[in-house]
Amino acid sequence: MDGIPFDLLLRWTHFAAGIIWVGHNYSSVIQRPTWQPLAAADLSDDTSPRFQALLNREHGFFRWASVVAWCAGILMLQQRGWLAGALGLQGALAPIGVGTYIGTLMMANVWLVLWPHQQKVLGLKPATVEERLRCSRITHLSSRTNTMLSIPLLFFMASSSHGGLLAG
Repeated sequence: MDGIPFDLLLRWTHFAAGIIWVGHNYSSVIQRPTWQPLAAADLSDDTSPRFQALLNREHGFFRWASVVAWCAGILMLQQRGWLAGALGLQGALAPIGVGTYIGTLMMANVWLVLWPHQQKVLGLKPATVEERLRCSRITHLSSRTNTMLSIPLLFFMASSSHGGLLAG
């Protein structure tokens, strides 16, 4: 595939997936600005409105959007010949490299912390009510961590194109 159309496809894929991924975190902050612990009744009664609200939320889109955004970003860096320099935090590629590491950490957080605990909260994996309550707090903190990490992530992504002063 010719370089320019492929680059444009990667950029838009990275951009759209990033909006879905990070947008999910921001909308969560807006919808639930403070953490409200679940009650045991919320988890023991699968017909409770609160549990149904949790169950009806789409979790797959934002999880897979993290993979798509990350892969598109890595492919863009590779296609331009910048991947090694970015990962090595070399010169003008250091800011995008820091952004890459933050994005990698965020994706790992989604798949290795948030999702395994969320599966228990939603009843997709067996867990006691007490464990599900504990896991609900962990998923909240994991999600908020990614929301906070998205701020420096976006800064370093933008500074890689517009902030030559950082690496200068």
